Amino acid sequence: MGMLITALLVCACAMGLVLFRKNTIPVYREGPIQQGKLSVVIPARNEEGNLPHLLSSLQAQTYTDLEIIVVDDHSEDRTREIAESYGIKVITNPELPLGWTGKNWAVWNGYLQATGDLIAFLDADVRLAPHALRSLLTAREQEGGVISVVPFHIAERFYERLALIVNVLGLFAFTSPMERTNPSKGLYGSCILATRADYEQAKGHEGVKAEVLDDLNLGARFVEAGVKVTNYIGRGMVSFRMYPGGIKSEIQGFSKGAVLSTSKLNIGTSLLVAVWLIGLIAAEAAPFVIGTSYLLPFAIGYVLYTLQIYYFVRYTGRFGIWLPIVHILSTVFFLYIMLYSLYQVVFLRQVAWKGRSIKVGGRGNP
Repeated sequence: MGMLITALLVCACAMGLVLFRKNTIPVYREGPIQQGKLSVVIPARNEEGNLPHLLSSLQAQTYTDLEIIVVDDHSEDRTREIAESYGIKVITNPELPLGWTGKNWAVWNGYLQATGDLIAFLDADVRLAPHALRSLLTAREQEGGVISVVPFHIAERFYERLALIVNVLGLFAFTSPMERTNPSKGLYGSCILATRADYEQAKGHEGVKAEVLDDLNLGARFVEAGVKVTNYIGRGMVSFRMYPGGIKSEIQGFSKGAVLSTSKLNIGTSLLVAVWLIGLIAAEAAPFVIGTSYLLPFAIGYVLYTLQIYYFVRYTGRFGIWLPIVHILSTVFFLYIMLYSLYQVVFLRQVAWKGRSIKVGGRGNP
């Protein structure tokens, strides 16, 4: 029995290597070949703590033909004042109409003000290395179509680091080789780069105006329009600190799309993620079988998963030295996120984010 348990845990752990692809952004210090104005659209709602990091990094870019637009989405803090202090264009988001979610409306209005032939949509918590935009533009030029980036997650406090497993699973979803032919292939909304022509061909955010998962559904719109979708890992180039405001915002942020996003994945990706996750939970039972004959196989599984998580963390984020060893804490946090997300989607039929209630099911929000 011990040999069988070990073999099963080894096979389950190996599914992580099948799912993960080290598709980092190539570093380009020259290019792109086709120069052009890049409009950077930043939706911002109560982002006074994040904007200085992003705007400072934009001003330090080696690609300088930029138009930066911050859309102040009815912020109640110093978001607008901070954005204006950088000498960039700041617009006030019009009142949210029926049938739109807040972020989609803000991004769309930023796009309507943009004049570049290339458009980047960045969340306010993103931070860029100096060669990031040049590298992204060149990568997009070589790949064609639209690209997005899963940023490297800077987790500074303990509660932020609890998102370790959530982030690893998210990385699987965006790097799985089985997603290449998925007609619902999504984009990662924190960092998206497209040509104006491709964005308009896909109907942009207006085409997904009522969707909670704007980025995943936008990616599917691009695919439907015949535009190639490519996702990169941001390590060394694009990073973010997602939820510095506390664990409540972290739970709300992750849970608003946790359950809904699973329906967008290729069935093969979903099955392999499930196998990997079941193996992880089983291996984490090792401390509970101390003193029994099952300890050795479960301990072997725990060690293998721990080593693999350390490898994935190199490309996922900064989660500290010790949390990957006690990853059971992060697994419990992930399970709580999924249950809370299920409760919101099935019973409440709405999710909460930044003081707004967003209805689930494509009917917009109040």
